[in-house]
Amino acid sequence: MQQPQPPVGVRTVGRSARVLVVDDDPTVAEIVAGYLDRAGYVVDRADDGPTALTRASAHRPDLVVLDLMLPGMDGLEVCRRIRDDGPVPVIMLTARGDEDDRILGLEIGADDYVTKPFSPRELVLRVESVLRRSRPAATAHRSAAAGLSVDPAARRATKNGTELALTLREFDLLSYFLRHPGRALCREDLMREVWGWDFGDLSTVTVHVRRLRGKVEDDPARPRLIQTVWGVGYRFDPTGHDGGEGDRPCATPS
Repeated sequence: MQQPQPPVGVRTVGRSARVLVVDDDPTVAEIVAGYLDRAGYVVDRADDGPTALTRASAHRPDLVVLDLMLPGMDGLEVCRRIRDDGPVPVIMLTARGDEDDRILGLEIGADDYVTKPFSPRELVLRVESVLRRSRPAATAHRSAAAGLSVDPAARRATKNGTELALTLREFDLLSYFLRHPGRALCREDLMREVWGWDFGDLSTVTVHVRRLRGKVEDDPARPRLIQTVWGVGYRFDPTGHDGGEGDRPCATPS
């Protein structure tokens, strides 16, 4: 990795969002912190799990960059404990090839992951993308169907009047489904529209859909609202009828 340089093309955030960088490799942590600082973020650092929890308690972060392999407490447990105090976006750092760890990170609600070795500039862009999508949109409207309702301004989702405990990315995914009922949506479409990525690991979408089903379906093992369109992606059916239409061309929303 190169020494920190001003990240070309990275827009300085409007306000000084606080990012907690948790990594026991001092070189990685220093370089990541340097790039984030130059992009306009306030950066806290921790080199183990217990210290990360202490830092997060003292100054609630707007986002956490979190290595999975940490001394004292692994990154998965750190993520769970930080989220006990409320939702916060998390970008996981994983070693290349550790697919099981990446899936576990996504299963507990990580919003994104970056594999080592990585480009610090790319990481800064990922941070900005996740933070931008975690902020309520002033012009967003409420959506409701099949007993589900989302209020983007309040970042609140309910099912039959009961509030749902969704991660930030699960909330965005549900909002997108509610705005596009009846359409077969490719995983690539969902990655682009919900995550803001033009490319990436499509298992990210698969894992988040599975997690969302577990929270909105009456029987997640037999989903009726978020249906699989085989060979294509997913379709939100507010009627809750069984699918059976088979594959059809992916409808890219305008």
